[in-house]
Amino acid sequence: MPNCLMYLRRGFAALLLVSWSWVAAGEPVDAKTITGAGEHFSWVILDELTPDLERKYGRTIKLFGKESVLGFGCSLGIKKARENRPGHETFGFTCCPLSPEEVKKEGLTVHPLAQEALLILVNKSNPVEDIPIEKVRAIFRGEIVNWKEVGGEDKPIVVVLRPHCQDRPGHWKTIVPTLEQFRKDRLDVKSEAEVVQRVSDFAEGIGNIGATWIFGPDQKVKVVKVSGLAPTAENLKSGKYPFTQELSIVTHGEISSDLAGIVKDIQTSQAFKNVGKKYELVPRN
Repeated sequence: MPNCLMYLRRGFAALLLVSWSWVAAGEPVDAKTITGAGEHFSWVILDELTPDLERKYGRTIKLFGKESVLGFGCSLGIKKARENRPGHETFGFTCCPLSPEEVKKEGLTVHPLAQEALLILVNKSNPVEDIPIEKVRAIFRGEIVNWKEVGGEDKPIVVVLRPHCQDRPGHWKTIVPTLEQFRKDRLDVKSEAEVVQRVSDFAEGIGNIGATWIFGPDQKVKVVKVSGLAPTAENLKSGKYPFTQELSIVTHGEISSDLAGIVKDIQTSQAFKNVGKKYELVPRN
């Protein structure tokens, strides 16, 4: 049975990679369609805003990003943005602040959306409700390896990580700044869904995920506070909550008035502010 499960997981991952490769290559679309692609967390926001934007601009907006896997999220967003041209309008979305060097190299314009908290997840059966900030970092570095060291049961800690965007700042680097400093015997996964699933599977698990993640009813996880701080917009805005990522839209070259208007509406509309409140985001505009 374990072998069957392993082959099923490999087959599903391969299917995702094939489907994402097809999207990245640029599927044929008509001139009225605007295509966006990128990482999952910005996708959640855009997906909620799309119906109103389509009605306002009379355009079809196709979004790809519900499933982010390693090598496709932010990188696919940049690739998709660079496909933009008259009659084939595209944009991308990211969860990492891009360096000035990358922005210049790729010829991008960055349109900031919001700051998002990175939630620290543990299994729902874990009695721990609050972990000091520096002890969270010590857990991910492998300096704390048993839950009893942070008020939990005498059980080993299983660190789960999706090590995406290793060459970009922000995201998980707000917990531990380099991959080399993370615990060596951690469990690396390829998607955000796997982070949640593995922490749900292991009573000893710990991981992190963006606040816009929508948890399923069967997922046995909970969010813990850090040093008494909940991952709220207020705590983000004050700088007290330390684990964060930056959500943005990226475009390339000259964009149409419709696409410019859509981006502006996403950044500043009341609908966006409502979504921001729902997920405890800090709007950047």
